[in-house]
Amino acid sequence: VIKCKAAVAWGAGKPLSIEEVEVAPPKAHEVRIKIVATAVCHTDAYTLSGADPEGCFPVILGHEGAGIVESVGEGVTKVKKGDTVIPLYIPQCGECKFCKNPKTNLCQKIRITQGKGVMPDGTSRFTCKGKPIYHFMGTSTFSEYTVVADISVAKIDAAAPLDKVCLLGCGISTGYGAAVNTAKVEPGSTCAVFGLGGVGLAVIMGCKIAGASRIIGIDINKDKYAKAKEFGATECISPQDSKKPIQEVLVEMTDGGVDYSFECIGNVGVMRAALEACHKGWGVSVIVGVAASGQEIATRPFQLVTGRTWKGTAFGGWKSVDNVPKLVTEYMSKKIKVDEFVTHTLPFDKINEAFELMHSGK
Repeated sequence: VIKCKAAVAWGAGKPLSIEEVEVAPPKAHEVRIKIVATAVCHTDAYTLSGADPEGCFPVILGHEGAGIVESVGEGVTKVKKGDTVIPLYIPQCGECKFCKNPKTNLCQKIRITQGKGVMPDGTSRFTCKGKPIYHFMGTSTFSEYTVVADISVAKIDAAAPLDKVCLLGCGISTGYGAAVNTAKVEPGSTCAVFGLGGVGLAVIMGCKIAGASRIIGIDINKDKYAKAKEFGATECISPQDSKKPIQEVLVEMTDGGVDYSFECIGNVGVMRAALEACHKGWGVSVIVGVAASGQEIATRPFQLVTGRTWKGTAFGGWKSVDNVPKLVTEYMSKKIKVDEFVTHTLPFDKINEAFELMHSGK
């Protein structure tokens, strides 16, 4: 058993608390990882807020991490002690019907136990003050050591800087894949990206790499425009600058609508606007943002009858074990940006400050 520091969420709406936790050794088909770096994501904040129906407490959050394998359980063959890895919140077992189908990346092998905050055998590897602590998204990267299923880990280039590539565990991969895998953006196309946070910037990067000729960034926070243009946005607009609905503004700006639109916020009203901003006959709108539990999307069916397509994406459609190492290689060869997404680097005990910076849009 390893004793280490972890940021524990004792209950909904409370700040994270840095505690000493015990991390049990990995059981069969499990891997114990020394986490070197982790990022914070709105998904962690969503669960912490209490709005997540799958949220359970006390829990160790975090799902964008990178580290070194400390030990492996019985039957683990894909990684060994000392390997550099990224934990995966969408695993890839290679055996379920989802993994065998090229149309999806949604491995279901451990979905039920992962959603309940436990390892595949139904128990936790974390204890604190004598109490079991739940796992989160099968990763729990807000701990100096974590235990994950062996299908939830990708071995990556040992030379990669872990304080950067941890972002490929969720946000960058999600946005980039939404453009290149889910939408399949084509050269010369016109794109609109709603929400210019980390995921939105990654979508812009993907659209640019795919050869889009016009990329319109949409956000009410104008402080984000300069960064969006660095990533490839050709122009940025705010919905608050016009009396007309944003979809009407975009349809006028683009002679009938955009070829591809992306919703990177998790707001069902914006999802509707993103669909309706698409061009009749061929426009495709991809939902990337995660809306709060129980919310529903709406539009007039005629929007779809007249040739628009509404799609969703999770982790950018990447089959995780196969593709995360390739994304690291693309970063190392400068095909994709990663360093530019990092705004602040803080010590672990300042994790609550990191959440404040995220909520303030900084």
